[in-house]
Amino acid sequence: MLELDKIHCGDNCDLLGQLPRECIDLVVTSPPYDDLRTYGGHSWDFFGVAWQLKRVLKPGGVIVWVVADATKNGSETGSSMEQALHFRRIGLNLHDTMIYEKPALSFPDKDRYYQAFEYMYIFSNGKPKTFNQICDRLNLTAGMKVHGTERRADGTTDANRACLGNVTKEMGARFNIWRISNPGESGNIHPAVFPFNLARDHIVTWSNPGDLVLDPFSGSGTTCKAAKELGRRFLGLEINPEYCAIAERRIAQEVMQFEDV
Repeated sequence: MLELDKIHCGDNCDLLGQLPRECIDLVVTSPPYDDLRTYGGHSWDFFGVAWQLKRVLKPGGVIVWVVADATKNGSETGSSMEQALHFRRIGLNLHDTMIYEKPALSFPDKDRYYQAFEYMYIFSNGKPKTFNQICDRLNLTAGMKVHGTERRADGTTDANRACLGNVTKEMGARFNIWRISNPGESGNIHPAVFPFNLARDHIVTWSNPGDLVLDPFSGSGTTCKAAKELGRRFLGLEINPEYCAIAERRIAQEVMQFEDV
């Protein structure tokens, strides 16, 4: 078993192989995709990582897999969707397809709209054992009675009786599209820093204090930093020694240095 609350430098498949079965409560990660960044020239084995993550995930455990697609020769690659379907084939549930909406955009090609999101696939080993729903959306109809309809299989509708008589609360549950800024940090050599608030909110949602959170593509250590601040145990795996050093320094700090990354 790898030492907990630490960044381990090396190939993630090799390091994952040192973990016992069903020991991880939550994985929050954003793997390299479609060669959009070089990450020091290191490659990785998607199929090996996917199999190992399935092996180490506890029953009821969750994987948050944040990815997007490149556009090559006029077509999006679709590799993110292929990865999602592979996780299903090896026995995990595709519990939710969430969207990470980015307010900062790159200039698009002249024949397509601005690309403003990444997928956040939520895979689960059976039914998720933890769901701490974040309720921070201001309801415009707060204080009003809930009303709505349900559509039957034959296309007709009926009043949603489960909601009748309820009153809309001031703050509602967040939707599965999350708009989160990621302004970056001057002097950080990592080419794609994970948004701290994104990692934090997923850790809050899918785990409880004391749970073990894993990031097999730890990068500059954002997931591990958030896990530590939230009272979770953590494991970070990273092949690039420079990024490991960055992550170790960040995690050793008592006060958050990269407030928005």
